Amino acid sequence: MSTLERVQQLKDAPLAPLTTFRLGGPATRLVTATTDDEVIAAVREADASGTPLLVIGGGSNLVIGDKGFEGTALHIATKGFSLDGTRLELAAGEVWTDAVARTVEAGLAGVECLAGIPGSAGATPIQNVGAYGQDVSATIREVVAYDRRAEETVTLTNAECAFSYRHSLFKEHPERYVVLRVRFGLEDADGLSAPLAYPETARALGVEAGDRVPLARARETVLKLRAGKGMVLDPEDHDTWSAGSFFTNPILTAGEHETFLTRVAERLGPDVAPPAYPAGEGLTKTSAAWLIDRAGFAKGYGSGPARISTKHTLALTNRGEATTEDLLALAREVVAGVHAAFGVTLVNEPVTVGVEL
Repeated sequence: MSTLERVQQLKDAPLAPLTTFRLGGPATRLVTATTDDEVIAAVREADASGTPLLVIGGGSNLVIGDKGFEGTALHIATKGFSLDGTRLELAAGEVWTDAVARTVEAGLAGVECLAGIPGSAGATPIQNVGAYGQDVSATIREVVAYDRRAEETVTLTNAECAFSYRHSLFKEHPERYVVLRVRFGLEDADGLSAPLAYPETARALGVEAGDRVPLARARETVLKLRAGKGMVLDPEDHDTWSAGSFFTNPILTAGEHETFLTRVAERLGPDVAPPAYPAGEGLTKTSAAWLIDRAGFAKGYGSGPARISTKHTLALTNRGEATTEDLLALAREVVAGVHAAFGVTLVNEPVTVGVEL
């Protein structure tokens, strides 16, 4: 019996239950892989037959069209959590937020402020997952992936992953690599967190940016902050039927930033200063949530089955009966409204399958 013959396979399988949006049509075939060998076998079979392949982890960053996916959907459900001193290795299918909790229990710092982020460990390097002052690129040492072009398993160093803001080699070449394992280098700081880099987190903890606090306190505080914004999964809370932040924070060149400031002054007055953060030489990052709110899209905006979260303007949500097209219509309205108001074009963070904004 071949490796692939042993795995669970379903035909005309619903994909919506595998996504945090709970949206999208069926796949022609769904394969659930629980080992690296099963993952590789499914990928190789699809590639050999020319069958389109959709890789699904935790489904927290995925927008699937209402018509579904014509091809093989591969659900990576591998397990593996290994600690050796400060070195951590996670299988791609490990639930990320559970893995973070275990590192905190082990007294290791470096990912504690990434608590509560839905999805799988294998997805974290793809978009360089980050929140509350931490990005996985700061602690990832290696990524083990199947290279579909070379038809072999490869180990990529942090530098080879080409990490940048919500981006990586894997996102740049989405059809080439399938992440199998992620290796991290964490820090033993005697039970304390990494230096707090995010002002909101520091304020909530009553300390200064750059201070360290007990790991458990840092994690619990981040979970409370996220829950207050509807960013911790709760089946009963439709504000969490989302992909978290739907848009990335825009990064503007010096010229674009100057034009943006002029538009802000014209619309909101000369005394209004929009958020601005250094983003590299000659670049400034501003806040997508601020843009959305100031363009007139408040929390809870919308009257249909897809609406902006009642807790955070950056999250678009399924109120229970939405279709993917309902969601996209709302997203397009927000993008158009922000561009009309400030001349800035928002870019969606979730991956779209069979649809686009």
